[in-house]
Amino acid sequence: MAYTLMINGKRHDVDVDGDMPLLWVVRDHLQFTGTKFGCGLAQCGACTMQVDGVATRTCVLTVASAVGKNITTIEGLASPAGNALQQAWVELQVPQCGYCQSGQIMSAAALLESNANPSDAEIDAAMSGNICRCGTYSRIKAGIKLAAKDMKNVGGAA
Repeated sequence: MAYTLMINGKRHDVDVDGDMPLLWVVRDHLQFTGTKFGCGLAQCGACTMQVDGVATRTCVLTVASAVGKNITTIEGLASPAGNALQQAWVELQVPQCGYCQSGQIMSAAALLESNANPSDAEIDAAMSGNICRCGTYSRIKAGIKLAAKDMKNVGGAA
């Protein structure tokens, strides 16, 4: 069946089964490969995209459920929070292997877009479902804090 999706601000028409996970449509049919497959059970966070601004596990979200929503992948993340996070990730050398990092950044961006100055506990809560096999959690948290600080310094924080 044909579905129309709004991904990264652009319309994409896809002819797929409505039960197909959004992750596979985005990766295999539209060739946005920055978002990764991890567990397939919405437990690890590697597949995180933003759906209407909310960090969402797309390995279990059907394409039919995504119609009419604004979907942002790591390739389209261009918000002040997203830019600040990507700069902080580079500055602090956050990733080790990097596999989970697009999901980490998408979750962190959703957090900073809703809370520009999160506490440690709020960061922990927002990021608790994102698994990093390399264990770079302290660098991820430091990256989020640096991004929040940088956003505040340039007037990007609410």
